[in-house]
Amino acid sequence: MEDAVEIRRRILLAFEYAEKTFDPAARAAAMTFVIVGGGPTGVEMAGAIAEIARYTLARDFRHIDPSSARVILIEGEPLVLAAFPEDLRRSATKQLQDLGVEIRAGVHATDLTEEGLRVGDEFIPCRVKIWAAGNNASYVGKSLGVPTDRAGRVIVQNDLTIPGHPEVQVIGDLAAFTDERTGQLLPGVSPVAMQQGRHAASNILAMMEGRKPQRFWYFDKGSMATIGRNKAVADLHAVHLSGLPAWMVWAFVHIMFLVGFRNRIAVFFQWAWAYFSFNKGARLITRNFQAESRPPA
Repeated sequence: MEDAVEIRRRILLAFEYAEKTFDPAARAAAMTFVIVGGGPTGVEMAGAIAEIARYTLARDFRHIDPSSARVILIEGEPLVLAAFPEDLRRSATKQLQDLGVEIRAGVHATDLTEEGLRVGDEFIPCRVKIWAAGNNASYVGKSLGVPTDRAGRVIVQNDLTIPGHPEVQVIGDLAAFTDERTGQLLPGVSPVAMQQGRHAASNILAMMEGRKPQRFWYFDKGSMATIGRNKAVADLHAVHLSGLPAWMVWAFVHIMFLVGFRNRIAVFFQWAWAYFSFNKGARLITRNFQAESRPPA
């Protein structure tokens, strides 16, 4: 939540700065938003910023046209959403381009500075840069003194326990669990964590009752990525959806997994209002007291 508020603050401040400055170069840099990483997070972020610029803030300023803002998505692979089937990857690319997102695929971002970043031989001046290419795991993993992978995730056995420590189970994006059927590490996403959580609880009860813990098998129900209003892709294995059908499936699944009927109703009406009004919430610029309290580097 704190990161989301900070991202909103920086995006709104960039438009406010562009509104006040009369330097064309500074204004162009302020209205350029770069997202590094073309996975589900980066794709959703690029689509959200593009919609905010083109619709939500379209009439909020006098001296600038927010819809002229540049949203650039950088991805090292040839297409975005590397884990999805190729037809959905191409569909996601088309949907992003329809929103005005510039996609730089097959390249890497380097030389990130306050003024901008470099993509190949080109330096892109920009005030807002968002990293969506993955993060290291929590420091807790390395603090345990057990084997970890290069991202800091704890290497676990097939029953989610640490080798030599059957009393400790690690789940979610802190666990480096290799699926024996594919030989690949499971991604650090919520469906994996939810299934691992239920399995860990079952194994803990089994050990309390003197029974042997069972190995964990992940059931992949499919993958979805939202891009914007009526724009999404969904890989349901036998069925590939894109556009409005995928967006409706994504919205339904997310509402149904909320805890409590009241929360589902509240979110449904909030999303319905946002759908018809393109209103993506309060335009509040908050202060980052945590960042301000840090000593200078």
